[in-house]
Amino acid sequence: GRILGVLDCLASGAEMALNKNYICPVVNNSNEIKIKNGRHPVIELNIKDAIFVPNDVNINSDSRIIILTGPNMAGKSTWLRMTALISIMAQAGLYVPAESAEIGLIDRIFTRIGARDDLVHGSSTFMVEMLETANILNNVTERSLVILDEVGRGTATWDGMSIAWAVLEFLLCERPNTRVLFATHYHELTCLEDNKNIKNYSMAVREGKNGIAFLHQVQEGAADRSYGIE
Repeated sequence: GRILGVLDCLASGAEMALNKNYICPVVNNSNEIKIKNGRHPVIELNIKDAIFVPNDVNINSDSRIIILTGPNMAGKSTWLRMTALISIMAQAGLYVPAESAEIGLIDRIFTRIGARDDLVHGSSTFMVEMLETANILNNVTERSLVILDEVGRGTATWDGMSIAWAVLEFLLCERPNTRVLFATHYHELTCLEDNKNIKNYSMAVREGKNGIAFLHQVQEGAADRSYGIE
């Protein structure tokens, strides 16, 4: 049964690699993640009326913490999860959906994404978020990849911003080599790019006479608004 399971996994991976243009990644002992024209392996198979927009990822010693800003529905979470999935696939020995990929070894991937409560055990949505965030900060290592999406959104604006700011500073100062992708609507946090190792990226938006268009393209620099009303 175990042998058949391995064969099934390898055959499925080979079929996907051939049919969907996957490439052989490089897995090494660095602390970097370099992906050129990466694609989300699940989403690109499920979109029917559009072409998936590929994006690059470049985490290195000068930008090991990336703060990602921009509108909802513009592709922030897709980019975060794409990075995690390609990293997992590469370390599992599978080909990956990208033009090229170089993945430094990762011991664990920590994520804090979405909103849910655990009322049966007495935890509100915000408490669940704080417990999960605390678990990440207590267990992350210098070999980990951390993906944080909208930390601090379950409480008052200034409280939430303070929490998000403190989490970033902890990962910057206390975990000097941890790779971090941090998506947020707290645009005030983008000033942290003044610190070495932090880099701002945002989702491209085009404004015109007919309104706004989300280009689903990750670009350097911070966003200055989230277009929530629009």
